[in-house]
Amino acid sequence: MQLSKGQKIDITKGRDVKRLTLAFGWEVTNPGVSVDASIFMLSEQLRCERDEDLIFYGNPHSIDGAVAYAQDEAGGRGTLSVKLDQLPERIARLAVTVTIYESVRRGHTMRDVSSLYVKLLADDPNGGGEIASYDCGDTISEETAIVVGELYRHQGEWKFSAVGSGFHGGMEALVTHYGLELEESEATAEVAAAAAPVEEAHPAAQAAEPPAKPGSTIDLRKKAVSITLTKKNIAGVVARVGVVLDISGSMQTLYHNGTVQDVVERILAIACQFDDDAQLDVWVYDNEFTRLASVTERELDGYVKKRILNDPNVHKFGRNNEPSVMEDVIRKYTVEEDSELPAFVIFINDGGVLKTIQKVITRSAVLPIFWQFVGIGKSNFEVLKRLDTMSGRVVDNANFIHWDRIETVSDEALYDRLLDEFPQWLAAAKQKRIVR
Repeated sequence: MQLSKGQKIDITKGRDVKRLTLAFGWEVTNPGVSVDASIFMLSEQLRCERDEDLIFYGNPHSIDGAVAYAQDEAGGRGTLSVKLDQLPERIARLAVTVTIYESVRRGHTMRDVSSLYVKLLADDPNGGGEIASYDCGDTISEETAIVVGELYRHQGEWKFSAVGSGFHGGMEALVTHYGLELEESEATAEVAAAAAPVEEAHPAAQAAEPPAKPGSTIDLRKKAVSITLTKKNIAGVVARVGVVLDISGSMQTLYHNGTVQDVVERILAIACQFDDDAQLDVWVYDNEFTRLASVTERELDGYVKKRILNDPNVHKFGRNNEPSVMEDVIRKYTVEEDSELPAFVIFINDGGVLKTIQKVITRSAVLPIFWQFVGIGKSNFEVLKRLDTMSGRVVDNANFIHWDRIETVSDEALYDRLLDEFPQWLAAAKQKRIVR
């Protein structure tokens, strides 16, 4: 199976796999370039808690013997061997990386490397063999390190996610990103200057993260979501995630200035943690609605412009009509994709909601759907403010929060409030056997 960026596959589910080998290969176009692979053994908080949990050429074996690194003398191949059944419970995730040795000092980048790939090879009683491969160098050029993928626990099984996220600053950048401390050296100052994320982070994310912990914006946001889920005791919950975007006339400025694009990215980070497929279902609506193709990290760049603003088939900048799009959300999650898994639907609106949404919400209280309404702007939102006091429902299946300017809200504050009532609904819905 040839993986693409953002794709996830099962490793142990349906297979008796106890040992996995990740075989790397690459070619260098500059003979002075030295490439290495490594693994960061991470906790639930996505941190490398101990120095010895970094496995690389300088520390080729984990203390428990579960992970080992080897590289051929020619320097064009490397292998990371993982005994999945021997990994301690404190290890929730393994970040699989490739770096350029002394990249900052020598001025080398991934432009000097080509044909970078990783193959996942299983060792099981039935003979094992190659499970999947991932060619991960096509979109990386100026960076000096790559998080190729992640092995992670999910409901008692192991899975692999093809990440393909680039970093500047080489191994040192990854070390600080995953919570370890650099040894003091002349290179430390160079690394601090060079270690910058590939994508420019949202101002709120930059303020929340220490400057010495670089990473792409979406990666930082996924980390923030993970912390929030742990704090609210819902880490490990699997849910479908959808966003419904108001595209009525009053929203034009927010679509054209990038605010809606940023909202989609911030909500996608939730989907990446909740949804096993790491995809976000998207609807837009004014007096008509459009159900768009689900978005993943791979399609995120320019999604709003390409899939919404530039699509003549998407009806836009008319008046509001919420009930029709809500009915389509219900149809998708209960008819087309009938499942007892919960659906977490974030509904972005800047005012003028029709009162008839109350009937839809009341009727859907017996369904595995939680409606999280988000008001933006300075409307009074009287209809949405009454959601928590609506009677006649089996469970309280809707919540409303409001910001005048959502773009000024930090990721941490956003996720804390977005996920505030979902755990309570989830517990009540399980008690009523609405969700499993």
